[in-house]
Amino acid sequence: MNTEVGPVRVGDVLPPLEIEITRTLIVAGAIASRDYQDVHHDAELARQKGSPDIFMNILTTNGLVGRYITDRFGPRSVLRRVAIRLGAPNYPGDTMVLTGTVEAVDGDTATVRVVGANGIGRHVTGTVTVTVPGAAGAVGADGARVAQGAEGAEGIEGAEDAAVHEAAGSRP
Repeated sequence: MNTEVGPVRVGDVLPPLEIEITRTLIVAGAIASRDYQDVHHDAELARQKGSPDIFMNILTTNGLVGRYITDRFGPRSVLRRVAIRLGAPNYPGDTMVLTGTVEAVDGDTATVRVVGANGIGRHVTGTVTVTVPGAAGAVGADGARVAQGAEGAEGIEGAEDAAVHEAAGSRP
């Protein structure tokens, strides 16, 4: 996980994240998201419904996409919007590789295009909007710095404190 967030530029490519798709991951994700449809935990019933095996649900995929972004942007990052679409199913025994590219930057907020591909195609595509309060600053497509952090804050830690108090409606 990244704990330092430097300038973010339009066009930046995030490092890929490989995720092994196991039966345990599929079933645990379905249970954790209270998705008890049999196609996510019972291989025989999934086959009876036309699938070669159990497959991952969208909520697990959504969580993995969120993890991918927060791992890159650090523990202070806040997911503002996640808009994904599923394609090829994630079956046990496969590997999904998540990749991302920064499409837009506005202050301390970035929009990242995310793709998750497996052995049979694109499992997930979409965009994630993420804010990094108190980040050292973002850089627009023209190279100009577009964010400076919280005014009067001392470094990233001070900006985080200011953001927490602002969100709570108080001042330190």
